[in-house]
This record gives sequence, structure tokens and C-alpha cells, in this order.
Amino acid sequence: QVQLVESGGGLVQAGGSLRLSCTNSGGTFGNYRMGWFRQAPGKERDAVAAISRGGVNSVYADSVKGRFTISRDNAKNTVYLQMNSLKPEDTAVYYCAATRGGLSLDAYTYDYWGQGTQVTVSS
Repeated sequence: QVQLVESGGGLVQAGGSLRLSCTNSGGTFGNYRMGWFRQAPGKERDAVAAISRGGVNSVYADSVKGRFTISRDNAKNTVYLQMNSLKPEDTAVYYCAATRGGLSLDAYTYDYWGQGTQVTVSS
């Protein structure tokens, strides 16, 4: 059973950087495509980025292109989200998720979810 645990969230000033990590403690990590999503208070959950099983291909939401980078280390069962040039509108709870399906930014295609980590960007 896939179990995902996020870490690395926190409070950062606008323009700063954070790196989120998501570690899987069950299942075969390399069998899953991974995604990052976020949800701000009072808003729907939005896609951020997704990465293929081998880490070669990735897709990004337009709002984070050029600022965020998704990567993975299958030997460490971990997916990362490097976030640079953070803006106050990036403030949200960030979730990682795993899917057996294709590379996608559609949250409904993901099978397993972590509990989330809070990212707060101050202006």
C-alpha cells in the first residue's frame, strides 16, 4: 500500500525558495507517476506539477512554469518540488499524489494522497 508523507513546508518571504519532499513508505515507488497539488483556503485543489515514472517527463501548471521544478529519486522513494521566486499567491497546503495512470495534472486520476504540508509566503 502506498503511503505518502510530505515535508519541507514552512514560512518564507516573497521571492524566497523552499523544497518540498514526499516520501513513499509502501508499494513500488517507480511504478507510479507522481504529482504535486495545492489548495488555498476557500479554494479548490489545483494542480502544480507531475512527473513520469522514470523522471524524464514532467508537466507544470502555467502559474508555476519557470519557477517550480519537480524531480524524483526512485532509489530514495522520494519526489521533490523545488519552489523558487515564491509569491504570496503560492500560499497553500501542498499535497503529493501517486497514480498508476498516465502523466496528468488531473487530480481525479490520482490514486493515493499524502496529508499535505503548509507553505506560507509572506509579502
